[in-house]
Amino acid sequence: MGITKRTSTSLAAGSLTHATLPAEARPRSAWVADEAWTAVSENTAVRMLARDRIGFMQGRLSAPVDGQIQAFPWGNWRTEFLLARVHGFRVMEWTLDADRLRENPLLTLLGQAEVRQLSDDHGLQVGSVTGDFFMQAPFFRATGAGRQARLDDLARVIDACLAMAVPFLVLPLVDDGRVDGPRTADAVVEALTALQARYRGAPFTLLFESDFPPDALAAFVGRFPSTGFGVNLDLGNSAALGHDSVREVELLAPLIRNVHVKDRTRGGPTVPLGAGAADLPASLAALRRVGYTGNLILQTARADDGDHAGVLVRYRDLVCDCMVTA
Repeated sequence: MGITKRTSTSLAAGSLTHATLPAEARPRSAWVADEAWTAVSENTAVRMLARDRIGFMQGRLSAPVDGQIQAFPWGNWRTEFLLARVHGFRVMEWTLDADRLRENPLLTLLGQAEVRQLSDDHGLQVGSVTGDFFMQAPFFRATGAGRQARLDDLARVIDACLAMAVPFLVLPLVDDGRVDGPRTADAVVEALTALQARYRGAPFTLLFESDFPPDALAAFVGRFPSTGFGVNLDLGNSAALGHDSVREVELLAPLIRNVHVKDRTRGGPTVPLGAGAADLPASLAALRRVGYTGNLILQTARADDGDHAGVLVRYRDLVCDCMVTA
């Protein structure tokens, strides 16, 4: 390669290379080689930075629990830290279900100590928490003491996130937790604004994942205080709903703090990346244009052959390729 080949010169042997000669003085072959090396180096740097931002949803390195696409992996949650290190993942999004919520390691003192140790041992950061409990048992579907108990559980989760220095909690306003009318929207705004006031100034943000059209979601989040609330963008859900992914990214850009990467068919289920309606290259390019530098969490389809780690690595490589060429 021209970047290292020594030239014939009166200077001390090896003190001058093609790379240090002025461009006009270098042989054309060396010039081209140096340009190629620079391009390769830049792509490698972009890929390394991108790879560190691509995390996985907890449970995706384990077999599905009771046939569910997503659930806390009670029998394997410790092992996933080791598997993540083996396969080069540095970021994970924790999963909290309504079932056994208060027993979850993230919510107990002993569990928190163990999670910290595992994170240190394996270089894996818990960068966000997905609150499936909020969708499975939404407070606004309950009344009286039951409603207050669910809000108290939400406060416990926020306290746990702060104790573990996790900056984002995703609240899925979809499926059983969808906001299905003005009264529900009012209830969510009133309750969460009051709750967030208890944590004002804390390095923590509640992120809404919703089936609203982009304009409506921006208006909904606009009803909350300007700090402490944001958006989790789910590329697969948006595709399933028929949203224009580029316009959605551009419209919600100031609010996007976390991104879920998956693919779904139009109005249908999660499918392997590239097999559904999501335009992954266009979405990632749009995120790059608006300056998004946060995490990309693989919430992807499960492996049909049981090779859960293998399929997750392939998805990560696919996302990396899209980001390098975006």
